[in-house]
Amino acid sequence: MLNKEIINKTVEFLYKNFDESEYLTNNPDSKAYRLEHSFRVANIGRQIAEKEGFDETEMTVACLLHDISYCETFGEDSWINHGRRAAMIARPFLTELGFAKDRVDDICYGIAIHVDDLADFEGERTPFALTVGDADNIDRFDAYRIHETLCAEHFLDLDLAGKTENVKNKTAKLKKWEAQTFSTETAERMWRERISFYLLFYAKLSSQLNNSKGIYGL
Repeated sequence: MLNKEIINKTVEFLYKNFDESEYLTNNPDSKAYRLEHSFRVANIGRQIAEKEGFDETEMTVACLLHDISYCETFGEDSWINHGRRAAMIARPFLTELGFAKDRVDDICYGIAIHVDDLADFEGERTPFALTVGDADNIDRFDAYRIHETLCAEHFLDLDLAGKTENVKNKTAKLKKWEAQTFSTETAERMWRERISFYLLFYAKLSSQLNNSKGIYGL
């Protein structure tokens, strides 16, 4: 069960940091995306928590705050540290919410390692902590991301040969990613479902592109 008071306070904290961010104020599209992504990751994390017996409130809070460091302006190499920075921003807030120290540590460790699997403090790679990164990765593969990726790659601006090559390369990568492992059975199942959806989409797109090349048999 979700503690609605804690979740509402966390959402308010997230909005406050994003609303006060000079970078996000100057980049409203990035702000909108980062908020939407944070909510999607939180909902995925909550689904995993429910199935795996984790505390749903703690997991939802961890996922809501996993990218809160986007309120800062990143330097040239600071993106790789945004998980660790997010954990630093989140820690005093989590303490104020009344979480026990061991739960604050577990939540912050999950936030810190979600980018590159490294933290700047000692922690345990519990299934709970690893689920923050799992939920983040799972969100990278859904219907919205297909649209976003094709737009970012200017897919419609490619010629037919370019589109065909793009889809071929994507399919090869997806087949490699299909075998990726996760910290829980629930996360692995969600991942397989989403990768299967992607593979089906690109298989259909590949077929449509092939049909665009002419009439078979002539």
